[in-house]
Amino acid sequence: MGRKLKAAIAGLGSRGKDAYAAAARLFPDKMEIAAIADTDPAKVLETAREYHVPEETCFASAEEMLAQDRLADVMIIATQDRQHVKHALPALRKGYHLLLEKPVSPDLEECRELVRAAGECGRQVVVCHVLRYAPFYMKLKEIIDSGVIGEIASVMAVENVGWWHHAHSFVRGNWRNSDTTSPMILQKCCHDMDILLWLTGKTCKSVSSFGDLYLFRRERAPEGAAGRCVDGCKARAGCPFDAEKIYMDHEEYGILHGNRGWPLDVLALHPSRKSIEEALRSGPYGRCVYYCDNNVVDHQVVNLNMTDGSTFSLTMCGFTADISRYTKFMGTKGEIIADMAANTIQLTEFGREAKVIKIRKSEDFSRHGGGDNRMVEDFLDMIIEGRVPDDRMTSVERSVESHYCALAAEESRLKDGAVIEIEPMRRG
Repeated sequence: MGRKLKAAIAGLGSRGKDAYAAAARLFPDKMEIAAIADTDPAKVLETAREYHVPEETCFASAEEMLAQDRLADVMIIATQDRQHVKHALPALRKGYHLLLEKPVSPDLEECRELVRAAGECGRQVVVCHVLRYAPFYMKLKEIIDSGVIGEIASVMAVENVGWWHHAHSFVRGNWRNSDTTSPMILQKCCHDMDILLWLTGKTCKSVSSFGDLYLFRRERAPEGAAGRCVDGCKARAGCPFDAEKIYMDHEEYGILHGNRGWPLDVLALHPSRKSIEEALRSGPYGRCVYYCDNNVVDHQVVNLNMTDGSTFSLTMCGFTADISRYTKFMGTKGEIIADMAANTIQLTEFGREAKVIKIRKSEDFSRHGGGDNRMVEDFLDMIIEGRVPDDRMTSVERSVESHYCALAAEESRLKDGAVIEIEPMRRG
């Protein structure tokens, strides 16, 4: 085994602290945390204690950390969407290799600028498209690449955001407003765009899209709704989005049923009945879903015309019972139905009976179907071994293709479904 890498982490939210910092515990012979930064002093203090980070390399912001001489071999950037490139560029120039949370940026020129800077600095920039590392999608890639269903002529994909997850992240939460973060089709579905391009090996030519904010608007509020769910709201009984029902009473995620992890750890650093009740009284996650400052869509459809004449469609919707992805691949010799919720891949070769392949669930219990831990370890191995990203790893050059598709979809949506060509986005 080669040398152990030192890592600096900018941003200690759900991804930086809970998903990526854990690599230092899981792979202690490959990574140690040398520096951390976050605007929340409590998160900095707790992370420093857990991973034995010296006080002198704990910082109150990514900017403060980046003002220092290089502190580590790699930097994990898990700050907010519109901060990613602003933090990535100085990090590259200081000599860090980067593991960059998606999306790269909602700004096209920033995406292109980062690609240029990575090349100029001779550093690796890997974007966290973790689905490529999930056992489910790894098996799906193997089947498609085998040619058993022939050439793929069309793909139908569905991103089931989930009714309460949409309310949590895209109405009450950090990604509710595209003016301060990203369009939802980029933030949520650059994963989907990337995985479809990777699985099929295709390139997009043009995009059209429709979508809107259908429900979560002030004028759709039921009679008697209050600005905050716990403030005497008279519509709570018939409202599934009531904050207490989600964060207190939900059988899987509610504090009253023993959950202490996500999404509750977004509301409070140490979730307890008392801290969650306080968060609902005073924090953003206790607000009525009809009276938030959200503006991102709650449903969107995207049509993608590929350069080889094949077509894809993607439907993203917040009004679904489960949180999952469902995809149908239609080929010239057969079809595949991939149901991530059921963890099954149904393969039907034309003229033969369907065969259902059950994918074994990840044993490491990391998020995104077990992709998180595999992705971080692969990134560390790549830097330690001095190799370039392989086909599975999303270098920034590869990642921006998914961003072009998502940003073209948002431009089309805002232009009432106009067809947007991708090539001009690549050229700038």
